[in-house]
This record gives sequence, C-alpha cells and structure tokens, in this order.
Amino acid sequence: MDIKELTSRLRECGIVGAGGAGFPTYAKIDKKADTIILNCAECEPLLKVHRQLLQKYAYEIMSALDIIAVAVEANEVIISVKETYTKTVEAVKANLGSFPGIKLKLLNEVYPMGDEVVLIYETTGKKVPPGSIPIEAGIAVFNVETVFNIYKAVTNNEPVHSKYLTVAGEVKTPITIKAPIGMSVEAAVELAGGSKTKNHVYIMGGPMTGNIADAYDTVKKTTNAILVLQSDHTVVHKKTGNSSIDMKRAMASCCQCEMCTDLCPRHLLGHPITPHLFMRAATSGVTQDLAPFLDTMFCCSCGICEMFACPQDLSPRKLITEYKAGLRNKGIPIPKGIPSKDTDPMREYRKVPMERLTARLGLLEYDVDAPLDEKDVAASQVKISLSQHIGAKALAVVKKNTLVNRGDMIAKAEEGKLSASVHASISGEIIEVNDSFIIIKSIGD
Repeated sequence: MDIKELTSRLRECGIVGAGGAGFPTYAKIDKKADTIILNCAECEPLLKVHRQLLQKYAYEIMSALDIIAVAVEANEVIISVKETYTKTVEAVKANLGSFPGIKLKLLNEVYPMGDEVVLIYETTGKKVPPGSIPIEAGIAVFNVETVFNIYKAVTNNEPVHSKYLTVAGEVKTPITIKAPIGMSVEAAVELAGGSKTKNHVYIMGGPMTGNIADAYDTVKKTTNAILVLQSDHTVVHKKTGNSSIDMKRAMASCCQCEMCTDLCPRHLLGHPITPHLFMRAATSGVTQDLAPFLDTMFCCSCGICEMFACPQDLSPRKLITEYKAGLRNKGIPIPKGIPSKDTDPMREYRKVPMERLTARLGLLEYDVDAPLDEKDVAASQVKISLSQHIGAKALAVVKKNTLVNRGDMIAKAEEGKLSASVHASISGEIIEVNDSFIIIKSIGD
C-alpha cells in the first residue's frame, strides 16, 4: 500500500491519535519521517490499555508498523516499552524474528515517559527543538491503539467505532473494556461493577492530565481511562480548584524553592520553560521581562510541578495553562527558532519514579490488575461527537429517523481541511443530528 492509498484509507476510517489531543493520523503519515516510534510507555498511573493490546496483538501491531514504514520509506522502526511491562516485552521479542526492520527499546518506569519529546530523547537520543513537532526532527510517534486501528483499517477496512479504555479507582471490578464510542461515562463505569461509593467524581483520562467528567459525558476516540475517585480525594481537589484562589495562595506561600523547575521534564531537556520564574513574575505582577510569560508556550502540561514537585501544594501547571490559553486567544504564536540548551546533567537523578508518583497521588490502593475484556458491549444509546480530534469537525451525512449499522459512516471529514470521519458505534436509529453530535438509539430499545 503506497502512502497516498494509506492516508486516504486512514482518513476515511476516522483514525486519530487514540489518546492525547486526537491528531488525525493520516496527517502524520509523512515521508519526512525517517524514524517511526511505537509509544508503549503509557506513563499515567492506573492505565493499562496499551501494554495489554501490545501483549495480545503484538504481531498485528508490528505488521502495521511495517506497513507504515514501507509507505513513508522510513529507515528505522522502534518499539518503545517500559521494561516493567514484562509480558508485553516478551510478546514483542517473540515476534521480532518476523520483522527484522523493527527494534525494541526498553524504557525506565518514570513519569512522563510517554510525552513525545521525552520519549524521543529516551529512545533515540535526539531532541525535538522547543516549539517544534516530532516530524520536524524526522520522527513520527504513534501509540499502540492507534497502530492497532491502522492494522484493522488496512486489512479489513474497519473504521474506528469503539475505544479500549481502563475503568479503575473506586469501582468493584477494575477492567479494561472495548466500549462503543459515544457510550456514557456512567454506563462504562457500570461495566466495572459500578462505583463503590456514593460521593464519587469521574475523571476522564489519567490522574495527571485527565479532566473531571460527569455521568453523561461520553467516550471519545481519545479516551484511555475513566477513573472513579472519592469527591474529597487529593487528585479531585487539584482538578477542581479555583484559579483565582490558586493565584492568591501562590502569592502568599510560594517559597521560591525552584522544585517545579528542577523536576520539569522539558526544562531538564533544555527547553526554555521555567515554572518558578513564571510563578515569581505572575504573583508579583512584574512584567518588565516577558520571557517567563511567553515561555509558558513550551509547557507540556504533564503536571509534575503541581502534582508532585511543589512542597507548598501550589498549582503552577494550572496557572501556566490559563496564561498560555490567554496568549493563544490573543493570537500570540509559539516562539520559533529558540535552540535547546544542553540537557541538565542532573536529569538522570530528577526523573520521577512511577511508584513514588502513584503514592504521592494517593492511588496505590487502586494500582491493581484491570483485565482486558473484549466482549461486545451493549449500549442502548450513544451520543457521538463530531469533533473528537484536532481540526475541523466532521460533517454529518445522515438524517434523523434513518437506520445505520455499526461501522457506517455518519459524518465525513471536511474536504481540504485537517479532519477525520466519524462512524456509527452501534446499529440503530438516528434520533438526533446537529453540528456537534449525532445520537443513535439501539434498535429494539
């Protein structure tokens, strides 16, 4: 399959990054990519999806990597896996003989190993310049489920209609499920036996970078986990804090220890992000030097500064994120052409071990097995967003009161724009269509 046919297939099948921002995958299939990296770091606590998929479908995923490499004429393909994922590592090693062009790189169990910039450095020793994207360094990074979706699209012309995700935390039976896209958070949690507590909060995604969700929010192509935590849990407290109060607390109690910068993974790689200087400038109102404010654009929002590093329990990430959003809303672009400084010589000693992070977050009791269960999940109704990806919304191609089968295209990627098609996740009747979502009711319900 040549690159033109591959990108067309991926666009039609609606494949986007199965985690993170949901960048349309066809746009990452580029002949500038000399190195292809499979990201199986899965760096957030409690998440199990990627290691489980690679363990079970190693051959299929490696086949898809081979297809990508041939299409873009890449010279190097590397599977990056944490060395602690022993069963996954064994599965990859068992198939390496069938794929002589693929290498295996074992990673340390630290956070945020799954961040693309960190992963690329750990895997290849190369640095992505500040404000740049991996392809500008000749590298394309794909996560495990994304590549598995590519395999299904190429071999069976199967579109993305379901999402693997871990349901964990205060649930009766932690589990990794294959949920239809558009299923409600509450329904997904019921598949894990339901919540063990009445006073709970849902988090969509991991504890470090996920967001508070309500029961009626829905599973998207980027949903890797749904966590259920007590409403008074420290992670919930961090995610529900008021930024105005956070600023006042920082003004009163920031001790200028610089730990937020000392442990910042991008700063340690030489990127010009210095959280402590931002906190100092923002809390004192000093604006003569704009660098601490403009440099917020280089923050990757991993959360190390506020969830682990700060001894005063302040929220640098939240304040930086708010300021960064303000810059973008004003049309201020990411500064370009800024070179990386040398890697900090203390970097190896400032990596954050996953076990220590999990303990600091108060999540050790939830760090248990969440077995993969791929049985078909019945959903009486799904609400499917037309914007589950970076770029333009998909445009609906179905009308109310019509019938669709699972896998049918219900919204098409907008022509000439970065976009991705959307497909029915269950068979049933279209009961609502608008510019933002489509609701399908299962036949017989």
